[in-house]
Amino acid sequence: MTSPTTYAEVVDALRAAGCVYAEDEAAMIVAAAESPRRLAEMVRDRSVGLPLEQVVGWAEFCGLRIVVRPGVFVPRRRTEWLAAEAIRLAARVAGRRPVVLDLCCGAGALAAAVAAAVDAEVHAADIGRAAVECARLNLGDRGQVHEGDLFEPLPARLRRRVDVLVANVPYVPSDEIDLLPAEARVHEPRVTLDGGADGLDVARRVAAGAPAWLAPGGSLLVETSERQVVTAARVLEAAGLTVRVAVSDELEATVVVGTAAETA
Repeated sequence: MTSPTTYAEVVDALRAAGCVYAEDEAAMIVAAAESPRRLAEMVRDRSVGLPLEQVVGWAEFCGLRIVVRPGVFVPRRRTEWLAAEAIRLAARVAGRRPVVLDLCCGAGALAAAVAAAVDAEVHAADIGRAAVECARLNLGDRGQVHEGDLFEPLPARLRRRVDVLVANVPYVPSDEIDLLPAEARVHEPRVTLDGGADGLDVARRVAAGAPAWLAPGGSLLVETSERQVVTAARVLEAAGLTVRVAVSDELEATVVVGTAAETA
């Protein structure tokens, strides 16, 4: 089969592969391809199910272009609600630069969104080398990215100083991974999706460790699903945090916020 070389041919190839938004995707792929050979490779990759964002090399998030590479979790639009809540809380810190920490940062979309909106000391961490490399590109000199498991790689100087701890943890129950779209199930690392038996294993670890890192009055924000919200709230309450739930009907997004006590 002849490789597609025009926009119309790319649309036809993507339609044949089952892409619902073939026209929009074709426009992005044609714009990103620097040569006919690269165009053919990108169309092939998308046709076999590689996420569009990994094909073109970026995802739009909170108005930013976030670098995304194969093997890295693609930021979802619903997570913009988590970013909005984090930005709002960071902006409320008075008299000093807020300290913001993005755990399970993936490509660093949340950290980058906060850094673009608020003058803050921003840190991010992820266990995946490819994710850390992307996050460093996306944050640049606006923050520091640490490689390791949750709190383990963080500098000790951040203890009791974090005003906003945002964590887009994996929260899909293990026995539901096979029900995910192939784009996620096949092309994103399982560690970025699998949240254990009830989907909240990583959230429990983050909540248990958070009090040692949160500043007085600091908040932990965790994205979850609507059906997990009651259990997720209890997880944060068990860590001694005061909990509220923020819901966006437009984005179909649910965020559980746990706030540490203020001290004199």
